[in-house]
Amino acid sequence: MKIKLILITLFISALGFSQSINDYKAVIVPIKFDFAKGINPYRLSTMTKANLIKAGFQAFYENEQIPAEYGNRCDLLYADVKRDNAFLVTKLFVEFKDCYGKVVHTSETGKSKEKEYETAYRESLDMAFISVYGLNYKYSGKTAIITSGVASNVAVNAQAVTANSVSTQVATPIADISDPNLLYAQPTENGYQLIDKTPKVVMKLLKTSRPDSYIAIKDGVQGTLNAKDNQWFFEYYQNDKLVSEKVSVKF
Repeated sequence: MKIKLILITLFISALGFSQSINDYKAVIVPIKFDFAKGINPYRLSTMTKANLIKAGFQAFYENEQIPAEYGNRCDLLYADVKRDNAFLVTKLFVEFKDCYGKVVHTSETGKSKEKEYETAYRESLDMAFISVYGLNYKYSGKTAIITSGVASNVAVNAQAVTANSVSTQVATPIADISDPNLLYAQPTENGYQLIDKTPKVVMKLLKTSRPDSYIAIKDGVQGTLNAKDNQWFFEYYQNDKLVSEKVSVKF
């Protein structure tokens, strides 16, 4: 029995380290970046999405409605454009993370000596994407299975996994995009931050071992954000009483 458990553990661990960029259905493109202010600054979001589509990916802005077939957020990659500080040179690279914030792939760094920001960002971003084009992305048809808090990509018809290896895949509640209080989830190193249309950070989420539950912090109050009955709820204690607030979130 011990040998069997060890073999299962090794099998699952191997799956966790064999993730490929081809195992993800689509890429989510941010509308804000750490090194620039505002929404879609210098058209960075526009250029990122255009390059991803050119590279063969399905790409969606983080604040747009995503088709139901892409409803499992762990089937998606989350792109981000990073800037390297350099004197008289603009350096950008693209980072791809999974739904738990783990880096799946990092592009080569693109460089530009142009002084005008939009031109410099376009040149360096296009150069960074040359290495992404070289990946020859093509969706493999695999789907994400969540095991022990790690998104491992396993073929849908992988019958080799025994009953002892249990999937904890959870459907993400569908957001009501007509809700004026809709919040948009932006991936962070340890989870997400939820922003409104202002944009303003309303809540911070820290990932747990469950894809349907997060440690949540709002206005200094710590609680949890849980998926129940196809909706998200922010739950916390106030005066020794459990308070549950419905939250509309677009992941």
